[in-house]
Amino acid sequence: MVYEHVAAVDMGSNSFRLQVGRIVGNQIYPLDGLKETVRLAGGLTADKRLDTASQQRALAALSRFAERLRGFAPDAVRAVATNTLRVAKNAPQFLARAEKTLGFPIEVIAGREEARLIYLGVAHTLPNHRIRHLVVDIGGGSTEFIIGRDIRPQHLESLYMGCVGYSLRFFPGGRIDKRSMKEAELAARRELQTIVHTYRAAGWDEAVGSSGTAKAICDLLELNRFANGSITRDGLERLRGRLIQAGHAERAGLAGMRPDRVPVIPGGVAIMSAVFKEFGLEEMVFSEGALRLGVLYDLLGRYHHDDLREATVSRFMQRYEVDRRQAARVAETVTGFYRQLRPQDDIEESPAAQFLIWAARLHEIGISVAHSGYHKHSAYILANADMPGFSKRDQALLSRLVLAHRGKLERVQALAGQFQEQPEWLLIFCLRLAALLHRARDDAPLPGIRVRLTGKGFELHIDREWLAAAPLTAAVLAEEAEQWANVGIEFKMRGSRGNA
Repeated sequence: MVYEHVAAVDMGSNSFRLQVGRIVGNQIYPLDGLKETVRLAGGLTADKRLDTASQQRALAALSRFAERLRGFAPDAVRAVATNTLRVAKNAPQFLARAEKTLGFPIEVIAGREEARLIYLGVAHTLPNHRIRHLVVDIGGGSTEFIIGRDIRPQHLESLYMGCVGYSLRFFPGGRIDKRSMKEAELAARRELQTIVHTYRAAGWDEAVGSSGTAKAICDLLELNRFANGSITRDGLERLRGRLIQAGHAERAGLAGMRPDRVPVIPGGVAIMSAVFKEFGLEEMVFSEGALRLGVLYDLLGRYHHDDLREATVSRFMQRYEVDRRQAARVAETVTGFYRQLRPQDDIEESPAAQFLIWAARLHEIGISVAHSGYHKHSAYILANADMPGFSKRDQALLSRLVLAHRGKLERVQALAGQFQEQPEWLLIFCLRLAALLHRARDDAPLPGIRVRLTGKGFELHIDREWLAAAPLTAAVLAEEAEQWANVGIEFKMRGSRGNA
């Protein structure tokens, strides 16, 4: 279903932002936006845990966003979290509270996925789609670098350096001097040297800055007459010199220096200076497009059945040389089982059904590593690979389903939870049964099979004559009942005559 209004929540390491947009055809027109300076990265302790104060700031911001989002359908809102919640050890506990406060699921996205979404947002604001752009987005905890043309990114990278982290590390208490600025720039340049050769070899026609740091620097350069509407090498040097001379951003006497930017501007300037030096830039233009706009356009793409996740699944099948005929058999069978167990769901609209089908298509990618224990290899790849369009939670779900499709169910019991509380078991049941029934890897038709949910588990009705002629399958099904019993879930098998 396509909605008239959609919303994106960007839980960044420095600021949280809410963007509401109106869909008109294939375009999104921004209607409303909210920004809260949360400085989540500043709340990371030495052992990488979010402190209580930063969590409280974040929850307070999300409660205000929740009021604005009242009345929005669940699939008209997408909330994403970035670097700080990628690295915080207590992120799962915080996210449970955050989702309850916001009222919508929150996806923690990988660095390259963040870069892709940033580029998608920026690309929809650029006037010239024919040239190649280098997009640089300095956030609170990480910085993303993208080279792309039109709406297609060609190089995506995310480096663990941001204006909040660098400001705290190199400019404690906001103190700025020549030595600390040089140390911050050198640290950033060391990070950049891991990607700069590849990027300079690829080349670009125009450099573009996006998000808060680039906007703050661009505004400061223009308002103080250091540059005219863009970020230039000379203007950046003049701003850098003013900050060092003043010793503190608050005392620099800069027009347009907002109070919320004072604590993080030295780290942002140091990183931007390093970017200009390592990439050999003379000028960078600013784009209002950013992560939140990219999230909205990605959401719009899903509405129009142009879901990047589908393309990613297809690429993974090709990369890992999946037996496509076998994958199609299993996918068709799991779809049939899901329809029986959840007749009220529309397969096309059900996220659970879609993940089940993707898991069926990807469950054998680990065979490319080794056949022995291939489901473990498959699960590892899905949990750890860069998968454009998928959040970390999405990947974790795919990984669990694939890990559980064969072998001991106790392996995933702790991950999947109790049967009565967790619908994931239904997806595992469909995938295990389909993989088991297609073990022969041929196109022989299956017998009539009915499956249904019971209060304590699952019930399978299968043609007894077909089963009598398939002793291997009968034995494996009996073993399957034991596997389910080991995790406290009932699996009953009943014979039927002819077509079930």
